[in-house]
Amino acid sequence: MKNISRTKIKVFLVDDHPVVREGVRSFLSSHGLFLLVGEASDDKEALRKLKKITPDVIILDISLPSLDGGELARRLRQTAPNAKLIAFSVHAGQEYVVRMARCGVHGYVMKDAPTAKLIEAIQHVHKGGLYFPSDMSDAILAPGSKPAPDGTKEAVLTAREREVLILLAEGLANKEVARKLGISVRTAETHREHLSHKLNITTIAGLTKYAIQHGLTSLRSSTPAKQVEKKGC
Repeated sequence: MKNISRTKIKVFLVDDHPVVREGVRSFLSSHGLFLLVGEASDDKEALRKLKKITPDVIILDISLPSLDGGELARRLRQTAPNAKLIAFSVHAGQEYVVRMARCGVHGYVMKDAPTAKLIEAIQHVHKGGLYFPSDMSDAILAPGSKPAPDGTKEAVLTAREREVLILLAEGLANKEVARKLGISVRTAETHREHLSHKLNITTIAGLTKYAIQHGLTSLRSSTPAKQVEKKGC
């Protein structure tokens, strides 16, 4: 008989409010589609636990007292590169949504939204999609309204293409990108080819420049955490 837990979407929750964790835990347990594999009340607990747990989706509060949401997303991406990230927030402003998207989250759900929205978001990002407020899609997927410099063109990138672009911009080779994302080297190369075609950029230097100009990376991956500014990404 097939192990039922393997068919469920494994979820990890990061939120400093016990009542929120209890609520999310309750509704996830009431659905046969999900398995809550862990939870944490702060960034340190989350990063420690994620060294031993491999969730499919991480739901993160972007307003933890201990760490800025953007920096938390960046560290979670490093610790659990294969997990999809969903920002869970009380902030509805476009600046919050766009910034978190640029910090690498795959979805953004308001805490006062119906539980059906969070369920939908988890399922959608798990399948490789993005889940953001529809009225902010343009700002998130193709940031910047001015023509791109040096003959490059604006393009809508998939979630995986954005991940590959960020890692390439941070100096990783195709083999390292493949290992980080849990994909084959050939698949990583294919994503790079798609990026080159969509953006009309053929060099790593060009892709890096594009990523920086569009707020996808600030090349701070080698900077000690204590020196990183609070408002990153």
